[in-house]
Amino acid sequence: MDIKNIIKELSNSVCIGHIDDALKIAEGMLPKTCEIKCLYGNSIAAFIKGKSDYTIAVEAHIDEIGFVVTDVDGGFLKVAAAGGFDLRTLPSHRVTVHGKEKLDAVFTSVPPHLSKDDTEIEELSQLSVDTGVADAKDLVSVGDFVTYSAKCEDLQGDRITGKSLDDRAGVAALIYLANMLKEPPVNVIIMICNAEELGTRGAKTAAFECDFDEAIAIDVSFAAYPGVKPEQCGKLAAGPMIGQSPILSRKVVNALVKAAEKDAVPYQLETMGGNTSTDADVITVTKHGVPTGLVSIPLRNMHTDTEVIDVSDVSAVVKLLYSYIMAGGIKNA
Repeated sequence: MDIKNIIKELSNSVCIGHIDDALKIAEGMLPKTCEIKCLYGNSIAAFIKGKSDYTIAVEAHIDEIGFVVTDVDGGFLKVAAAGGFDLRTLPSHRVTVHGKEKLDAVFTSVPPHLSKDDTEIEELSQLSVDTGVADAKDLVSVGDFVTYSAKCEDLQGDRITGKSLDDRAGVAALIYLANMLKEPPVNVIIMICNAEELGTRGAKTAAFECDFDEAIAIDVSFAAYPGVKPEQCGKLAAGPMIGQSPILSRKVVNALVKAAEKDAVPYQLETMGGNTSTDADVITVTKHGVPTGLVSIPLRNMHTDTEVIDVSDVSAVVKLLYSYIMAGGIKNA
C-alpha cells in the first residue's frame, strides 16, 4: 500500500453532498478486520479492537468544497458556493457538473480586451459556468453539484498538487494507520467524516454517536510561500504541525510531542488563540467533553484545485499517530 497512490486516488474522486464516491473508496481501503459503522451524514467509523477498554479516536474529513447549481440559462449555469472560496481563483477554471451525466465545463472569464476597467470580482453571481452546450436544461437541474476537475499530479520530489488534498491527505494517513495497527494496547476508532467544509457537521454527529476517551483530529494548515508571514505558517517537508490552543487538551499536546521526540518524528508547533477552524472544535465539546488534539499537514494554496503538499509530511503523521497510540495516548501519560 503506497501512501502517495492513496492520496491521489482519493483526491481524484468526489465527495460533496450526497455524492460520496471518495468515502466509498476510503471504506474499501480500510482493513477487512475493522468493524465499520455508517454514521448519519455520509460519515463512517472503523473500530479496531485493542487490549484494553480505553479508546482513542482519530478523525479526518473527506468532503471537498464545491458549488450547487441555482439557475440554468441556456448553456450557462449560475452557482452558489458549498464551502469557502477565493473568488480571484475561479475565472477560467475547469469544473465538472454532476447532472444527469457528468459534464466538463469552465467558469467564464471576460478577456481584458472586452473589460472596461479592472474592477475585481466581488460576488460569485458575477460569474457563470459554461457547459459548452446550447441548452443544458435536459442535462442539468437546479440543486446539482459542481466540483473542480483537476487531477492530482506529481511535482518535484515528494510534492504533489491537486484538489481536495484538504483533507484527503488526512484521510489517507488514517487509512494507512489503520492497516498498520495490529493488536494495539487501546481501542482505536478511525472516523472519516463528511461536511466539515459546511460547518463541521459530520464530526459533530459522528463524535456524538461514538464513545471514546480522547481524540485527535487530522487536518491541513497553511504552509509557507512568498508573500506570507513565516510566523503564520508551517513549512513543507518539516513534519506535522501539532496544534496548541486554549480549547485543545494540553495533556494530548504534550503526549504528541513526547511521542514525536521518542521516535524521532519531525514536527512543528502551531499556536492558535482560540478555535482551530477544524473538526477538533466540535469534538472537544461532544457529550460531557473529550480531551482532543489536532495534528495538521502543511499545505499551500488552500481551497483551490492546485493545493500542494509534501507526501513526507503525511508519512510523518502516520508515524506520529502510530507511536502515540502504541504508547496508550494520555492514558499512560
